[in-house]
Amino acid sequence: MQLRIIHTTGYEYDGKAVTSYNEARLTPQTSPEQIVAHTRLDITPTPWTHTYRDYWGTQVTSFEVLDPHDALTVQAQATVHTNRAPLPPPTLAWEDLTEPGVADVHTEFLMLPDLVAPPEDLVTRVDAIRAEATTPGDAARAVCALVHAEVEYIRGATEVTSRAAEAWEQRGGVCQDMAHLAIGGLRHLGIPARYVSGYLHPSAEPEVGVTVAGESHAWIEWWDEGWHAFDLTNAQPISDRHVVIAAGRDYGDVRPLSGIFAGARTSRMFVEVEVTRLA
Repeated sequence: MQLRIIHTTGYEYDGKAVTSYNEARLTPQTSPEQIVAHTRLDITPTPWTHTYRDYWGTQVTSFEVLDPHDALTVQAQATVHTNRAPLPPPTLAWEDLTEPGVADVHTEFLMLPDLVAPPEDLVTRVDAIRAEATTPGDAARAVCALVHAEVEYIRGATEVTSRAAEAWEQRGGVCQDMAHLAIGGLRHLGIPARYVSGYLHPSAEPEVGVTVAGESHAWIEWWDEGWHAFDLTNAQPISDRHVVIAAGRDYGDVRPLSGIFAGARTSRMFVEVEVTRLA
């Protein structure tokens, strides 16, 4: 599938911001299942920029605006070809998770900071899954199914800084919360898991040439002799409708736009995503 994404985001200030320092993680990754044919990043006001790859392999554009401005706009455009294989069957056995090639190599994806740490009642449910699962891969799917069944997608129910435990307690949240909950459950079982950000065409059968409103999306990957990706919100493996931007330990590693400013007191963030199937 060939998709065009136009992601426009930024800030409007209550006055003049005199300086602004930011990082944008808005450039899709190229992989065997996702080829980026074109990408462009436009920033207004025109800033000084520097592009690099961070520790997790994500392309980052850092930029600074040193002239007074009352708004900052970042528009990322990309054309991406996707061709994803079906989710492979489980490979690793439970005892394989303690081997250095898994536990040591992926130790950063086994940590349980407060943001993703599962609450006690979720731990109990996850432990019950572990007792019945033949392989870590089977357990991973079951944990994903549990989170999807228990947590309702409710826009605005949480903040980007909300802990997974808060979403579990109220049984409501967004894709970020579901991803954090599943990551916490999998890491509790010793299964390396990471957070993935990107886009999803909202239509199950996208019509060629029709532009639709989209949004940033999040899902997870767990390690099973390779990264296995699963969309918690839609309870399915990722498909050709998904476009990967970044992967990291949690949302903090993949924030689309982050930074600081001086001068104005407050700011309002705006986001608009358009997705078009080209072929």
